[in-house]
Amino acid sequence: MKHSPEHAVAVEPEVKDANLKRLRRIEGQIRGIHKMVEEDRYCPDIITQIASAQQALRGVGRQLLRNHLKHCATTAIKKGPKEADATYDELLELVYRHLR
Repeated sequence: MKHSPEHAVAVEPEVKDANLKRLRRIEGQIRGIHKMVEEDRYCPDIITQIASAQQALRGVGRQLLRNHLKHCATTAIKKGPKEADATYDELLELVYRHLR
């Protein structure tokens, strides 16, 4: 698999800000779930909140994958066949792990 660089090739500021806001909301959701468990709340209510937090995390993941495809992968593919093949392998592995 391709070696991971230290930083993304490019991150659009508005996308980064939106992801950070979303992650802060998710942090709040997780704290809420923690409190629900502490208070022995009704299990289906807790499970519903967990599903909501998971969906929110998937949303952040989709945005990060989009950014990776738009910037990092595109840049690597344009460099030539060797970089393109490594990028294809990286993307396949990423999608496979993300879909499990």
